[in-house]
Amino acid sequence: MVREVSTPIGDYALLSDMRTAVLVSRDGSIDWLCLPRIDSAAVFAALLGTEENGRWLMAPHGGQVVERFYEPGTFVLVTRWHTPTGKAESREFMPPTNDRADLVRQVHCTSGYVRIDHELLLRPEYGTVLPWVRRIEDSSGGHLRAISGPDAFTLRGPVLEPADHRHGGSFDLTEGDSHAWVLTWDPSHLGASEALDIPLALERTRAYWLEWSSQVVATGRWSQAVRRSLLVLRGLTNADTGGIVAAPTAGLPEDPGGERNWDYRYCWLRDSALTLEALLLHGRTEVALQWRNWLLRAVAGDPEDLQIMYGVGGERSLPERTLDHLPGYLDSRPVRIGNGAVVQFQADVIGEVLIALGKLRDAGIEDDDFSWPLQRNMLDYVRQHADRRDQGLWEMRGDPHYFTHSRVMMWAGLDRGIRAVTDHGLDGPVGEWTRLRDTLREEILTKGVTPQGSYFTQTYDNTEVDASLLQIPQTGFLSYDDPIMLATVERIEHDLLHHGLLLRYRTTGTDGLSGDEHPFLACSFWLVEQYAFTGRLADARELMDRLVGCANDLGLLAEEYDPVEDRQLGNFPQAFSHLGLVRAADALVEAGRDADLTPHAAKATS
Repeated sequence: MVREVSTPIGDYALLSDMRTAVLVSRDGSIDWLCLPRIDSAAVFAALLGTEENGRWLMAPHGGQVVERFYEPGTFVLVTRWHTPTGKAESREFMPPTNDRADLVRQVHCTSGYVRIDHELLLRPEYGTVLPWVRRIEDSSGGHLRAISGPDAFTLRGPVLEPADHRHGGSFDLTEGDSHAWVLTWDPSHLGASEALDIPLALERTRAYWLEWSSQVVATGRWSQAVRRSLLVLRGLTNADTGGIVAAPTAGLPEDPGGERNWDYRYCWLRDSALTLEALLLHGRTEVALQWRNWLLRAVAGDPEDLQIMYGVGGERSLPERTLDHLPGYLDSRPVRIGNGAVVQFQADVIGEVLIALGKLRDAGIEDDDFSWPLQRNMLDYVRQHADRRDQGLWEMRGDPHYFTHSRVMMWAGLDRGIRAVTDHGLDGPVGEWTRLRDTLREEILTKGVTPQGSYFTQTYDNTEVDASLLQIPQTGFLSYDDPIMLATVERIEHDLLHHGLLLRYRTTGTDGLSGDEHPFLACSFWLVEQYAFTGRLADARELMDRLVGCANDLGLLAEEYDPVEDRQLGNFPQAFSHLGLVRAADALVEAGRDADLTPHAAKATS
């Protein structure tokens, strides 16, 4: 009988080698893995269908998970199992390497006797291809080698037996016994890579992550959540190119059973810029600089060709198509790969990028003869498109509008350009930028508010509010406690709070999609920030505690949260959610009112 995958989204763990990523379920099934890169076709796609679409199960027979955790500061996953006859512990990880991809799964019997059930279904191209698999004898007893076009997969470890286009077996362990399997990807035109030295690979994997995480600066009540969030952001950053993806998954629904299913395995300039800020503020300047260099390569050329997102290597062509053979997670169709929003005009993006690059400049990373001219090109792009309607932060697929948030971000981009000239001695038409910036400010304060001027509106032509408006004071456009901002927050609380968490906006048809959605976690984190900077500390702490509590037992957050069904929804884990968590925790520190934080620590991370 074919098993339909119904594991809750929030029950998955993430493994990363900073080139691709794995989702492994609580019951020991790897249901999502794209090779060799995070935006490559999946070889395990059961997450969006059934086991026949590819998965890799390793679990003690009749076992129950009693505990799972990452080794502190790493992406080495440990799971402890109890069975009727004994206990076992598994350890899973991906070594960071640059010429191959390895996925290691170890299991150790810690007490009594356990039987390990094992089943492997390799299904390249999102579950549509049966690879050619053969057993190759060698000095270790043999290994499996699977070929599918340009890809080769080698499985080493206790031999699995073939049956009905899958491989499996059961392996008995008594106390002290261990087994390990390694799945390796490499190009099919080359011979199989050498067998991995597992103890050495584990040592090097631990050392890499511990070295990286030990340099993260984070203090206060939510410091552990901040550290894990920054590790997630690093795990979603490509070690070769510096590109930062929004999530490692595609097609996980915002509305179960509906059509809001997107592919997030690409590099949004907006998300990446915010990631740069978070890493910069927490001591990881070198990663921020690597991203800046990725950005400059990606956007190099005619500014009119600027896109809101790119591939991991800076690729521009990300055509959206549907995988009709996949039934979708919880029957949520269509399953999309690629992303049609790549062709949208979103006027806010350049502002967010220039804010981030301005912070890098303020941190002492000087611009060169490549980076500043490209930023000037971006500012010229803002000038050329100052009167153009856009699709907004949320990638609305309806008609374009003048989104207030987008107009503020255009203002912010010009403001950072002006500061680059006046504060850092760079060159540029500062007079022209100043005139346009000031014109935009007057326009926003006239057209981006209600007719009475009481609160900001989602667009110039409606009186709806949008959670993106919470980002306005983050740009310096006005203060957090400005009367217009306070009135906007009050309206957002009235219209968008859903069981205590914030929706992005009311789905009244503006976004051009059917169905509904659930609270967007990043938006609620922005509300924490707003509360922290306007003296509502008790509200900020209460909401922050609730949001951190939405994470799974490993500290991972999806895009959205359903407070009625108490479940995570959308692509997972989501960089935007983890960015929101870091910003909110930083806001509580900077406000200087976190009772668990000394003034010295507050100064260190602000």
